[in-house]
Amino acid sequence: MNICDKCKMVTYAIAEGIDSVTNDCTSCDQNVDNITKDLNSVAIQNDISTCAACGKKGNNDDMNACNKCKMVKYCNAACKKKHRTKHEKACERRVAELHEKQLFKQPPPKEDCPICFIRIPTLDTGHKYMSCCGKVICSGCGYAPVYDNQGNEVADQVCSFCRTPLPASYEESMERLTKRVEVGDAKAIYNLGYYYSKRHYGFPLDMDKALELFYQAGELGYAAAHCSIGYSYQYGHGVEVQNKKAMHYYELAAIGGGVQSRHNLGIMEKKTGNMERALRHFIIAAEGGFVKSLQNIKSLYSYGHATKEDYTKALRSYQTHMDEIKSKQRDAA
Repeated sequence: MNICDKCKMVTYAIAEGIDSVTNDCTSCDQNVDNITKDLNSVAIQNDISTCAACGKKGNNDDMNACNKCKMVKYCNAACKKKHRTKHEKACERRVAELHEKQLFKQPPPKEDCPICFIRIPTLDTGHKYMSCCGKVICSGCGYAPVYDNQGNEVADQVCSFCRTPLPASYEESMERLTKRVEVGDAKAIYNLGYYYSKRHYGFPLDMDKALELFYQAGELGYAAAHCSIGYSYQYGHGVEVQNKKAMHYYELAAIGGGVQSRHNLGIMEKKTGNMERALRHFIIAAEGGFVKSLQNIKSLYSYGHATKEDYTKALRSYQTHMDEIKSKQRDAA
C-alpha cells in the first residue's frame, strides 16, 4: 500500500491517488486542515473552565480559583462564597495531601562553601558567618592560612573570602552586623535575634525583639529562624506553649532544609506514637548528617518500629553525607 507522506491518514493500492510531483495524496490539504482545526478546538477547550457552583463556562484567566487547593474555579466571588461549604472537606483533603507531599520531599541541599566548594557542614561548629561580606565559610577554610596575590601568607587575621581584616573590637563587630541587617541579610538578622534570645555579647534578654527578628529572617527564607520560632512555642520562650504552632514552624524549617527542625518533628511524632511519620523525619535528617536522628532510627529498630533495611539505608546515607563534607582542612580545624 502507498501511504501519504504528509498526512499519513490515507493509503492507496496504487499511486494513482498520489500526486506524481509532490508525492502527496490529492485530499491531503483538506485532511491537514481538518487535523489543525481539531487540535485548535482541543487547545481552546483546555483553556475553558467550568464554574463549580453554577456551571457557567469561562476562560481560565478570568476564572476565580480556590485560594487553598487551586482545584476548582468560579466565575465570580459570589459563586465562590456560595460553594464554600460544599467544597470545604474536599479542599482540606487536597491541601493536606499537597502539604504532606511538600513536607516529605527531598529538601534542598546545604550550600557549598564559597572558597573550597565543598558542602557546608550541618553543625554550627562546622561553619562561620562573616559579617564583613555576609558569606558563610566552612571551619576548614576559616582555619587554613590566607595568602596574598603573590603567594605570601598574610600575617594579620583577615576574612578568608574577602580579605577584610577581622573586627578588632566588639563595637566594630556589632557595627558590621548592623550594616548587614540594614541591607536585609537574613543570616545577620537571625544572628541579632539569637543574641537577644541568649543574652550574648552584652545584649539584654528580649524575646519580643528576638521573635520579631526571627520572623523577619524566616520571611527571607532562612530555615533556622523558623526552627527558633518553633522552639520558642514548644518550650514557652517569650510566648505561650503551643505545640501545634511549634510543629507548624518546625515544618516550615524542615521544608527549607533544616535538619535540626526535621529531627524535632521526629521527636514530637515519636512522643505522640506516630512512629511511621517519626521514622520518615529521622531518615531525612540522617541523610542531612544529623547523627541524633540516626541514633533514634537505631532505637526505633531495636523496638520493632523500623526495619533493618530502614536503619541500613539511613546509616549509608549518613555516611555518604559525611564523606561529602570531609576535607583535610576541616579535620585539622
